[in-house]
Amino acid sequence: MSSSALKLVELSETGKGAYRLERYAVEPLAKDVVTDGNIANLDQVADALRRAHKRLGSRNRNVALALPAAMVITKKIIVPTGQTEEELELQVETEANQYIPFALDEVNLDFQILGPAPNNADEVEVLIAASRKEKVEDRVAIAEAAGLKPRVMDVESYATEEAFQMIA
Repeated sequence: MSSSALKLVELSETGKGAYRLERYAVEPLAKDVVTDGNIANLDQVADALRRAHKRLGSRNRNVALALPAAMVITKKIIVPTGQTEEELELQVETEANQYIPFALDEVNLDFQILGPAPNNADEVEVLIAASRKEKVEDRVAIAEAAGLKPRVMDVESYATEEAFQMIA
């Protein structure tokens, strides 16, 4: 989603983790409906999404959504290996409190283990991502109003990179 248009793609799995671009659609947005990633009129964007999905011609209702990078705070941290999921979640929340300028109950917080730490085999690198809840909730509400089922939310730049890797 940009300030001028919604963009949709449909990928299909071809096997072995590879995907093929099946369809795409672009639906223009009225001026000032979305500015700098902020949605001013949820109903107009939902209508545009509904039109774009119809133009796409897909019967699949499951969608992946993306947030502009400017709306997401990301931070890489290093943590000891061997932690349970609960221990890792607690450490991520503790670290997030240091880097996120909002109360944790005001954000959606997630993390992804990136792999072994560069200089220490006993540690792993973890990417923390946080966004204000209303930014996430607006996009989910738009998708649901358009009759779609949001399944995942990512940062636009990461989602684009992942999609290109999947179809390469």
